[in-house]
Amino acid sequence: MSAAPPVVLLCGGQGTRIREQAPHLPKPMVEVGGKPLLWHILRHYAAHGHRRFVLCLGHLGEVIRAWAAADPLPGLQIELVDTGVHAMTGARLRRVAGRLGGAPRFHLTYGDAVSDVDLTALAAFHAAHGRLVTVTGVHPPARFGQLLLDGSRVRAFHEKPQVTDTFINGGFFVLERAALDRLWDDDGCTFEHEPLEGLARDGELQAFLHPGFWQCMDTPRDWRLLDELWAQGRAPWLP
Repeated sequence: MSAAPPVVLLCGGQGTRIREQAPHLPKPMVEVGGKPLLWHILRHYAAHGHRRFVLCLGHLGEVIRAWAAADPLPGLQIELVDTGVHAMTGARLRRVAGRLGGAPRFHLTYGDAVSDVDLTALAAFHAAHGRLVTVTGVHPPARFGQLLLDGSRVRAFHEKPQVTDTFINGGFFVLERAALDRLWDDDGCTFEHEPLEGLARDGELQAFLHPGFWQCMDTPRDWRLLDELWAQGRAPWLP
């Protein structure tokens, strides 16, 4: 069996909305269940056979360097690349293009979301359709509780259910190496803007639809939700 493709993680953002919770930490280092969110994401990929990771560092990247130096997940090859404090996602990705070796394709995700997406099925879906990029589509969690009514009587109440009538970009991409030609080395290059929009227009972007669990950690409220799920033994992203 051939080795699993490398995984690029975008870990350099400013994380402005989560700073209230951890002002001195980059977002991927905010702890859930006593472990940085980054640890949870790496474990997810490792459970599907991935061993080589390239981390795009930026804001407070030295914190991630210090954590990685302790070899928190033995057996994984983790390469840390400073991609600039102010760089956007496309610029960061472009700047690690030379760190992917000879791999014809690679995985890409953000350092601030966990999911129970089947990464092996995602890879198989990508290989089968032959396009340049696959993005995982997820249902966004609602911000508020949902009331199901009979007149004014509340028939059911669901605390922050998923919005099931739409899909959003959940990260967990697979890219052919040729997709990097759509990027440019400028701090302002944002992967989710011109590059992905152009790929969609050209028919080179496919969606792997994941109706299961997905949760980003943008705010202290998101952090509390993830930490509570872990404490209750109900963390769906556990391998």
